[in-house]
Amino acid sequence: MLQIDEIRKRAEAWLGPEFNEETRREVREMLEKDEKKLIDAFYQDLEFGTGGLRGIMGAGTNRMNIYTLGMATQGLSNYIIKQCGNMGIKVAIAHDCRNNSRLFAESAADIFSANGFEVYLFESLRPTPELSFAIRHYKCQSGVVITASHNPPEYNGYKAYWDDGGQVVAPHDEAIIDEVRKIKSVSEIKFKGNKDKIRIIGKETDDLFLTEVLKMSLHPEIIKKYSDTGIVYTPIHGSGVKLIPPALRAFGFTNVISVPEQDVVDGNFPTVKSPNPEEPGALKMAIEKAIATGADLVMASDPDADRLGIACRNKNGEFVLLNGNQTGVLLTWYILSGFKEKNKFRGNEYIIKTIVTTDLMDRIAENHGVKCYNVLTGFKFFAELIRKLEGKEKYIGGGEESYGFLPGDYVRDKDSVASCALVAEITAWAKSRGKSLYELLTDIYLEYGLYKEKLINIVRKGAEGASEIKAMMKGYRNNPPAVINNSRVVKINDYETLVSTDCLTGKKTTIDLIKSDVLQFFLEDGSKISVRPSGTEPKIKFYFSVNARLSSADRYEDTEAVLDKRISAIIADLKLA
Repeated sequence: MLQIDEIRKRAEAWLGPEFNEETRREVREMLEKDEKKLIDAFYQDLEFGTGGLRGIMGAGTNRMNIYTLGMATQGLSNYIIKQCGNMGIKVAIAHDCRNNSRLFAESAADIFSANGFEVYLFESLRPTPELSFAIRHYKCQSGVVITASHNPPEYNGYKAYWDDGGQVVAPHDEAIIDEVRKIKSVSEIKFKGNKDKIRIIGKETDDLFLTEVLKMSLHPEIIKKYSDTGIVYTPIHGSGVKLIPPALRAFGFTNVISVPEQDVVDGNFPTVKSPNPEEPGALKMAIEKAIATGADLVMASDPDADRLGIACRNKNGEFVLLNGNQTGVLLTWYILSGFKEKNKFRGNEYIIKTIVTTDLMDRIAENHGVKCYNVLTGFKFFAELIRKLEGKEKYIGGGEESYGFLPGDYVRDKDSVASCALVAEITAWAKSRGKSLYELLTDIYLEYGLYKEKLINIVRKGAEGASEIKAMMKGYRNNPPAVINNSRVVKINDYETLVSTDCLTGKKTTIDLIKSDVLQFFLEDGSKISVRPSGTEPKIKFYFSVNARLSSADRYEDTEAVLDKRISAIIADLKLA
């Protein structure tokens, strides 16, 4: 870490005339009154990683501001020019509801236009999947979205996309990082935009996007009969408010109920502790509204509307939250069953899931004669595979345990717009069979087995914590357990060496993915444990998946309790609790 004298010198450089007065005033205040804040803001550069930028907003080299964003945008511009020349380049820009998102989006638009690019800038906040769609529709070479997903209000971020509408992957990701690192001074940033090259887009693009979303419907005839299905939807103050209610109405639903307090676009997220649809508190107001109105379904999207959370009524009529695995299972089962019923299969269809997502999706795909590809964590790997297989095989759906799903291939990132519309349709379809969404999920478990997953995070902060995490991974690799919870380890997948080992025969096979610091242990009783360090936070993640036969719907809670105990026993055996 830099010494305080070096940090003060870095900060004093931000008092120059190339920085605006607001920035200079904030830096002066830190220099004079707040050394701790000064250190946090200037002790390092905000890293442009493979996912772009993400950080706390404010003045400083380690903060999200127009200058750190500017260096990222100029570096990206330089890379695009190297790859594509400097003629006819087009980029698209979207942003979410966060504080300063519009300022950051307009700053990026100015820089891109100053570099000679034609820019498609959304008129106001829009869902991330629509940015992916716009890149493809307008045949752009690249694009960015300003968002920090579900992070706290003080954060913002910047994600870069390539010409297929997917987030940048190798070799572009590392090459873009190299170009960004070459920008050493804000004087290298072309801030003076060319307004003639910035085209504001809005409703016309929304309509085109919604036309594609509507094509995802498999049973519009059923929606006509059950159009009054009660649906409560909340954008949690975010960009989903722009397109998810219109998408539900376009599908044919007439009883779409809002949570007015959370329809207000507000980057401070005043009604929730966290704008994260994985958190029960984020859906609390929507569930209360559903109880008051007698609705069947509750849905929420995160601030940039790429992920969704769901609550539905259980057999006692009480609302229960579904996790990302359960949502992915319902969507996968419905899409594959619908394709089969409508004779849409052509023999080359496939789905995608991540290696830490429930294996129940693999089982459902296998039962329908459809390939299921497993990729590393991150939807950029979905986009990469879809691009690789384009023209050979047909992607029809896929998702990950962290509440993201993508039906159809007109977008190349998680899409809560189409996913929410499809979940509503599944609810109507279930009603047409005299069932609730919860009962439909139970039916799937009756056919395929009850799968239960759990994720725990072990936080280890600082340099000492990072070393401890490395030592844990090294220990699991060098001395892997032979038995976990009285069940033999029958297979180990090591994604760092890309070797899969059959522990019973010793046979080794190659894993056809890029290297990643992930280990998986498969047990004789069907359990699976996945371990990986977080790429963005000081923690190591453990994913547990267990399953058992479900003999009857009445045995659901009892069987689930048995699986919960098995997960707890595995955690205890690994000494993680």
